[in-house]
This record gives sequence, structure tokens and C-alpha cells, in this order.
Amino acid sequence: MAAKKDPPLPDIDVRPPDLLQMWHSTVHWFSIHYLQILIAVGAAAVIYSLLTALRGVGGRLKGTPGDMLGFANVAGRAFARTTHFFMVMVAARLVVSYADPPQMVLKTVSFLFTIAAVFQCAIWAREIILGLVERRTAADDSQTLANAMGLIRVLVTFALFAIALIVVLDNLGVNVTGLVAGLGIGGIAIGLAAQGIFSDLFAALSIIFDKPFRQGEVITYDQTTARVEHIGLKSTHLRAMSGEKKVISNANLLQKEITSLQMLAQRRVTFAIGIIYQTPEEKAAAIPEMLKEIVEAQGHIFVNAGLVSFGASSLDYQLNFDVPDPDTHDYFQSRHRVGLAIWKRFNAEGIEFAYPTQTSFTAAPDGRAVMPYPETRTDARGGTDRLA
Repeated sequence: MAAKKDPPLPDIDVRPPDLLQMWHSTVHWFSIHYLQILIAVGAAAVIYSLLTALRGVGGRLKGTPGDMLGFANVAGRAFARTTHFFMVMVAARLVVSYADPPQMVLKTVSFLFTIAAVFQCAIWAREIILGLVERRTAADDSQTLANAMGLIRVLVTFALFAIALIVVLDNLGVNVTGLVAGLGIGGIAIGLAAQGIFSDLFAALSIIFDKPFRQGEVITYDQTTARVEHIGLKSTHLRAMSGEKKVISNANLLQKEITSLQMLAQRRVTFAIGIIYQTPEEKAAAIPEMLKEIVEAQGHIFVNAGLVSFGASSLDYQLNFDVPDPDTHDYFQSRHRVGLAIWKRFNAEGIEFAYPTQTSFTAAPDGRAVMPYPETRTDARGGTDRLA
């Protein structure tokens, strides 16, 4: 049985373009449509001038470095980054059809316009995104923000221009499915390999943008109270109230309940006071008013005071008062002065502070309470003897 022959492949024209023929066709086009070409060039010049004027308006709207960024400033900064190549290609693309150009000229203008438009959109998007980020963080001028902004610029620029390149290649007829899949798989692999680093990085960006606390603030997390010394891209450095330096990863820190003590309008102080059960009733009843006078004499805000429980060896009182403006008042010194004032006032009033005491009773076998030692008597000579 004879083998079947494959059908012949179609002939593919691989000859280079005939430059002489292109030249003759172009000269012929100029000679026939020179009037339309001149009109199109004039219209293109007008369009380019208008686009240049709009670019100048954007340059004026963007303001000067250091100004507070608004939405108009962000838009102006984006328009100010319009390239001359894009403006030329916009003007050419709008007027090229009027002069009835050869097909090759029309395709060339369309191709260059596509490239210019895609990359110009990437530039505009980059400026708008970075402008909105800077507007959100305008009040923060820390070194961490400067480092984060540098990283954000790199990531945003890479992502936008990678997308622009893929769009251009797709318009050229290149199959970009494999390229997109490769970039996706590579991104997943990198993300899994460095998930800890990226977790801390995004936590740092969350701290910068959401501002749960700022550098220099005193915060409390878990059982630690410390002042924030530095917010890095991976970790936050703190100085504990006892002097130790503490370093904690940003992701771990944000998972905790954080209490900021920096922006308090006032800070609550609680005193627990115990007095003996032998205190006279009238003095025990007057203690809340005494405590109020002591607190107000120190310039603080009295909240409440009173008997809260009957302890094992004391009558337990509780005093609550607020220290106003804790940023300028020393919280610990305020508490110290109030404590000394309470101690002096109670000594003057004859009110004794309680301390742990315990009374023991001895019982006979039948349950009657008996003295824990034999009763004694003193004789005429000053000696003692036991009573029978």
C-alpha cells in the first residue's frame, strides 16, 4: 500500500519589502494629496499646542514640594507627566485619516499610537496611585515612610509597566497567555518563599497608613508598656518603662490589643486603702469626703471614693481620680503626691491603716474557749505564781 504524501506547504513570501516601491508610492501620495497633508499637519500642530497647554495647566496644579496634597494636585501632577511622544502621536492619529495615507503609513501611525497610549496610561496611573498614597500619609515624615514610599514606587512601577508591556505585545498579535501564566506562577512561588517578610512589610504599611500608633507614643500590649522608638519595614523597636529595649515583628504586634497612652485627655488613677476595724464610725463615714478634698487640693479630678468590701483584717476603700493632661503632668509623681497627702491626713485624723492580722482562740475538749496560757497573779513581793 503506497504511503500517502503530505500536502505541499503554502509558499511564504519572505522577501524584504521593496524600499524603492515604498518611496515611489509615498512620493506619489504627496504629489496627489499635498493639500490634505498640509491641512492635516496644521491641525496636528493645533492639537499638539492644546495638549501642551493642558500639560502646563497640570504643572501649575501640582503645586510645589511640601504643599498639602489635594485631589487637584494629584491630578495636576499626573497631567504634568504627559510625554511629548504621546502628544505627537495623539495629534497624528487624529488627523492621519484625513490625508488618505497609504496603508503602511496608517498601520505605522496606529501602532505607534497604541504604544504611546498604553505606556502613557501606565505613567498616569503610577502618578495618581503614588499621589493618593502621599496624600494619605502627608502628616508623617518619618524615615520609615520614606523607605516604604521607595518600595511602593518600585512595586507600583513594575506592576503597571509589566501590564502595559503585556497589553502592547497582545496588540502586536503575540500570544501572551504563557507569559501571564509564568508571571503568575513565579509570583506565587516568591510569595510563598517570603511570606514572613511580606507579612511584616504589609503590616508596616498598615501601621503607616492606618496609624494605630506613631513614633514617640507610649503604648501598652500584653503586659508591656513601652515607648515606640522606631517603626521599621519588618519590626518595631520599643523602649520599656523599665528601660529594656524590645523588638517585635510588625505582624505579631498588630495581632495584639494595643492601648495608646499618648493621646489621653486624662488618665485614671485607682487607690486601694484599708483601715482597721477599730476605726470610729464617724471617721469611717467621713473618709470619702477627706479623699475628695485631698485630690482636689492636688489639682486633679475627683471621680468617686467609698467602702468597697470588708476584708479579712481591714475595711477596704477605693479612690478613683483622673490626672488631667498626662502629657505635661507626671503620672507617677501625681500618684505619689496624692498617696503622701492621704497618709498625712489619716495620721492627723487618727485613722490607722490596716495590716494583715490574725487572732487565735484555744478551745477545751468540750468546745469551751479557754485561755491559751495559765492565769497568773502577782504576790506582795512583785513575783508571780500560777493559780490552781
